[in-house]
Amino acid sequence: MQPTRHWIRALRAAGVGLAVAALSAIPATAQEKLTVRLDFSPWGVHAGMHLAKEKGWFKEAGLDVEVQDGRGSGNTLQLVNAGQADVGQIQLGLLPQARANGAQLKGFAGFGRRTDLAVLVDKDSPIQKVSDFAGKTLVVFAASPWAPYIDHWLKQGGLDRTKTTITFVDPAALWGTYTAKRADGLMSTEPSAVPVAAATRPSKAILAEDAGIAYPSYGLVATEKTIAAKKEALSKLVEIQQKAWAYMRDGKIEEGVDAIVKQRPDAKLDRKALAEQIRLTIAFFDTPATKGKPIGWQAESDWEVALKGLEAAGAVKPGWKVSDYYTNDLVK
Repeated sequence: MQPTRHWIRALRAAGVGLAVAALSAIPATAQEKLTVRLDFSPWGVHAGMHLAKEKGWFKEAGLDVEVQDGRGSGNTLQLVNAGQADVGQIQLGLLPQARANGAQLKGFAGFGRRTDLAVLVDKDSPIQKVSDFAGKTLVVFAASPWAPYIDHWLKQGGLDRTKTTITFVDPAALWGTYTAKRADGLMSTEPSAVPVAAATRPSKAILAEDAGIAYPSYGLVATEKTIAAKKEALSKLVEIQQKAWAYMRDGKIEEGVDAIVKQRPDAKLDRKALAEQIRLTIAFFDTPATKGKPIGWQAESDWEVALKGLEAAGAVKPGWKVSDYYTNDLVK
């Protein structure tokens, strides 16, 4: 029996309906998930991540990025190495010692390429250089990035711990010790600390780089395994961070502040301090070797100087290889 025209039309209609139903059942392209662990509680150096999240730039690139606050660069490093986060935003100068102890991490983007380690002192203090700290008391916490450099730094001014008192405290007690003036100086970084100190103890920074210390500052790290397995996603992450920081560098710092405050409403953040932290973070982006290079690109010569300094400080042993600590493969 030949099918009627009505039956044929019905089949065609049903076919179209089935096709539409099938198409609607196909899930949208899944976004690749990345967990980014920051170094600490919210501050200006995190603006690139929060701004990208707020602007929807991660989503546009096909990424689902979870941005987590941290409990120190060292803690974040350990969690990333253990596979509990994909990416860490930390001070890259920690990598040599970590790898010497078995970590399998590499820096795949370095934003703060200039040394930002500094000692805060009163804004009107006559202290200008290392030797001026003779007889003074400095406060620091044990896991600080300053830790491996303290004796080497003192030596540059003809000092040691018999001539300058170094007081180690819990990170939670660091600011209270300094603002209560129980210490003459606070060992930290200029971008993070100077803007916060302004409200309670206006301070200036005595920079470690002025004593010849080279220390790669903030950047992104992941295990070598993750870098190989998620190369495309991490490349997108770097590209978006370049976009975010260039956007703020070109006059949109307040939008970076807005993003942090909006995404961390319970942190009770000082907008003025955040804006200054972002400005100072950008001020430490370049070294002479990275001028004109893309944001995040790392110079071999900068790493060589840093590693020689760490070796001189006794923090790493001779025989290191620069390529063990960083890669520019993900930076466009």
